[in-house]
Amino acid sequence: MKIQVYCWSLFGSLLICLILTSQASVVEDFSHIQRCKDFLYMGTPPRGYLSPSLKKICQRYVDQPRFITFYDPKKHIPIYSAYIFKKSDGEKRVDVPWMFEPQLATEKGSSNMEPFPQSTFMHKNFEDSQAVLEDFADVVQYERGQLNPDEHQADPLDKAATYTLTNVVPLIREFSFGPWSSQIEVIRKRLNNYCHGKAHVITGVTTSGNMIRRDNLDRVAIPEFMWTAYCCSDYDHNAPYSERYKFPAFGAYGLNDRVNNHIVEVPVKNLERFLKGKMEVDKNFQIFYNDCVSDL
Repeated sequence: MKIQVYCWSLFGSLLICLILTSQASVVEDFSHIQRCKDFLYMGTPPRGYLSPSLKKICQRYVDQPRFITFYDPKKHIPIYSAYIFKKSDGEKRVDVPWMFEPQLATEKGSSNMEPFPQSTFMHKNFEDSQAVLEDFADVVQYERGQLNPDEHQADPLDKAATYTLTNVVPLIREFSFGPWSSQIEVIRKRLNNYCHGKAHVITGVTTSGNMIRRDNLDRVAIPEFMWTAYCCSDYDHNAPYSERYKFPAFGAYGLNDRVNNHIVEVPVKNLERFLKGKMEVDKNFQIFYNDCVSDL
């Protein structure tokens, strides 16, 4: 736990002090950490993942939680990121340095994501726990695909926070710039136009064992499929039927490949059935609490 003390003077003599504490943000349970659980519908993460080695990261930038990530420190990729969609113009912010997570490397590491050090030699201090820039340096067929895309954020700091490699997976260029980019835009327009309330989005991957290798070592898992789902319980009931039936929740998936990489949009239940055959999850796997059906 970090303790910070802020003091200021009132009326020239009265001294007021505020003591702030912040927990390191690799956490045991998303739903027990205030502000982190807000990125999840009903404060509840997807259930049914079986791997005990996955890390829960409350992604913090400039001392504020921005989104959350379920991270695989062995495969060096996020399994999913969960975030709150913000109505935006879809512009990308490209003036942000790529960042890493000090807290993944050591328990004493900062709970804020930080820009990669200029010295690549320094990257060896944390490359065991996460991907580093060198992993993407010589693989021209892949793009760094964000699970929480900056096009789905509006605030400049929220957009900047998406540029951490713990939010990135290697996507085939043709898939990244083609079907997947188009799907990000489809969701942006749909939620911009027809979601009146808060929209929770979870975007994740499945893997099949293929890896990016560097120095003869397996470094970064290559997704087989990308998938995404949103939950917006307060939506426009007068929207055209072609859009209205995709509320309150809907999902999509696509093959991360050069061919046969079209996006399939499906109800969330259908997406869950598809993913059960592709991931290490149990029969109770569920993306959104109560399938995004409000208890009210």
